[in-house]
Amino acid sequence: MWFKQCQAYRLPETPGVAVLAEALADMQFAPPQGLDWFCDGFDNPQPFTPLVFRAGGTLGICLRREEKVLPGAVVNDELARRVASIEVEEDRPVGRKEKQDLKEQIIDELLPRAFTRTSRTDAVLVGGYLLINQTGNKAETLLSRLREALGGLHAWTTTAHRSPSDLMTEWLHNGEADGLFELDDYVALVGAGDMAPEVRIKHEDVTAEEVVQHVKCGKRVAELGLVWRESIAFVLTDKLTMKNIRYLDVLTEEAQGGDTAAEQAYASQVIMANTLTTMLDELAGLLGGWQD
Repeated sequence: MWFKQCQAYRLPETPGVAVLAEALADMQFAPPQGLDWFCDGFDNPQPFTPLVFRAGGTLGICLRREEKVLPGAVVNDELARRVASIEVEEDRPVGRKEKQDLKEQIIDELLPRAFTRTSRTDAVLVGGYLLINQTGNKAETLLSRLREALGGLHAWTTTAHRSPSDLMTEWLHNGEADGLFELDDYVALVGAGDMAPEVRIKHEDVTAEEVVQHVKCGKRVAELGLVWRESIAFVLTDKLTMKNIRYLDVLTEEAQGGDTAAEQAYASQVIMANTLTTMLDELAGLLGGWQD
């Protein structure tokens, strides 16, 4: 599983594989039953692995969610049919409260037979980090469920001493990045204030004068396309999340050396996790280190 996006948390301590496996087993996924709208729980990261996929020094886990899909149009059509039937057969109007009661009754009848939609959030614990293949609320949900399963888990956001936006703005202004980072072909800039317009530039030379001029006029970088060590390309945000991650041939070809799906999954998890954590460590250094 190659992550396409990533939100990272720092872990002062990483639970052992046996402790983690036992904890996740107590919150293993089961489909929603009866009148449940959704259910989530931990599932096998790969079809051929247990709940914790141990590969080298990495531990892969997966949170699976199933939710019922009950289109509002279906409920409203059935409600209209029943209201019309009552009005004709009983020769009386149907009031607002009765309509609401009918609607709840229809939902209770249809919900057990509704289709389900499945989603999953993958994560890897490695080298003092929790890497999650999601951002925002979905990443927070996995962390919350993991804490619940373990009875607590110290995890800190990747907050640096220096503002990521300031660093990215400096790189764009200078026309080059520091360390082993290179500028790619995407940037999003914002002005001061919540109502300031956003400028997005894609598939262009971001070092061109007309692009840099936005910075000189006071805009700051909110998102910046980067390449690291000629092995991974991604968009870094001012919240220190990564999106649109692309793993270049030097990495993917190395992972394809295995003869079986299990061997390739093992290799890809190790290579991906080690690449992301090494890159994060270098980025932290350029940002003055992580805040405790």
